[in-house]
Amino acid sequence: MRNFEQIRSHLHTSGFRLIMQEPYVACVELSLDGGSRHQSIFLSQLDGDDGRPLLRVSTAVAPTTGIDARRALVFNWHSGVGYLAVGDLDGVPYLQLCENRPYDGLAPAEVERLVLEIGGLGDRMERALSAGGDLL
Repeated sequence: MRNFEQIRSHLHTSGFRLIMQEPYVACVELSLDGGSRHQSIFLSQLDGDDGRPLLRVSTAVAPTTGIDARRALVFNWHSGVGYLAVGDLDGVPYLQLCENRPYDGLAPAEVERLVLEIGGLGDRMERALSAGGDLL
């Protein structure tokens, strides 16, 4: 995959539900647990330190209010996929699960795997941090 439009087109033709599409940004809504839970995964393009384009895959997990920062950092240490960050969602700081990948060598199957893995893990974290709630 060489550019964001190829990624967007692949997601669309692969049957993912795209609920938002803007230049260099798309949102996929995953249906989980037999449709009883949903998770929004955002894909966007950003430039790396060397100027090469990167694909960022992210999902909001929970508002930062009341989150134990130590638990979040322990998760970061043990996580094989993704990293935690804080980003605003409608002016509210949210814990976000993210992954960045360079476009060079990014295969369609890897894009699908990232969406499913970040979405599934993000939903499990959301469930754990919100007493089983499905905020996003």
